[in-house]
Amino acid sequence: MTDAPHLIEVRNLVKRFPIGGGLFSRSHKVVHAVSDVSFHIARGETLSLVGESGCGKSTVGKCLARLIPLTEGEITLDGQRIDGLSRSQMKPVRKRLNVVFQDPFSSLNPRMTVEDLVAEPLRSHGMARTRAERHARVGDLLEKVGLAREAMARMPHQFSGGQRQRICIARALASEPDIIICDEAVSALDVSVQAQIINLLMDLQKDLGLALLFISHDLAVVEHMSDRIAVMYLGRIMEIADRESLFRHPRHPYTRALLSAVPLPDPEADRDRAVLTGDVPSPIDPPSGCFFRTRCPMATDRCAAEVPALRDMGAGHMSACHYAEDV
Repeated sequence: MTDAPHLIEVRNLVKRFPIGGGLFSRSHKVVHAVSDVSFHIARGETLSLVGESGCGKSTVGKCLARLIPLTEGEITLDGQRIDGLSRSQMKPVRKRLNVVFQDPFSSLNPRMTVEDLVAEPLRSHGMARTRAERHARVGDLLEKVGLAREAMARMPHQFSGGQRQRICIARALASEPDIIICDEAVSALDVSVQAQIINLLMDLQKDLGLALLFISHDLAVVEHMSDRIAVMYLGRIMEIADRESLFRHPRHPYTRALLSAVPLPDPEADRDRAVLTGDVPSPIDPPSGCFFRTRCPMATDRCAAEVPALRDMGAGHMSACHYAEDV
């Protein structure tokens, strides 16, 4: 991680999805997918978003990439507001910000060759004007992600899942971006292939100075590759800290529960278990105050009345808990 000014700033991001009340109902409800989320990413840094399925982490990534509109909040790239840009104004921004999705097969057009798929950003951004230039550039990109140049002439279905994800990464690199959003980019792969893709991303980041927003539910993967980690629950950030601080001294009860559920290599190892009771509340009708209070063993009346602020506990370790000092 560098000490350069923040590449990405997200301030008070809110995303709500309206839903109808049915054919004969006039009531309309709202899904509170993301609620007042703020964070930053520095150049060359990996920030990981973790949490249970449905916590809103992928929605944050899609808002950041402007694949869906924000309800409220601000997003800046190098100090420039991008949340209100039109489609045409977003084109130069998209050159600098790319996405690698979870399913590598559905991300690739099955009727296009690998060469055409990877060359698409080059054509779109006018980075290689002749076919010969594009051909050479695609070959270089494939080699960079560990594939042979001969793969250019083949179709996506002729590759394994891990190889298809390498093609997606090559396509994301084609426009020479500053940041790549990896939305569960390894969760659909076998464990051994996951390790290969993670190592590839880390090598590319080191070589190219990329920033990564790594979205995952797998804390073991996140621990291996993150500089900082943000823990989400029901659309809110519960805790943000550097990797070592978060894993050694979590300051939020939810983070402690997540970490205690991570399998250890030694099944006989002794450790404290933080077992959660109850179910995750509905994002249509979230609890008052702290969203986590309905499952928190430390909850008090204050937790139902006040939304806890994301406070700095020291050295940039932020926790959204009224009683973080006691955790």
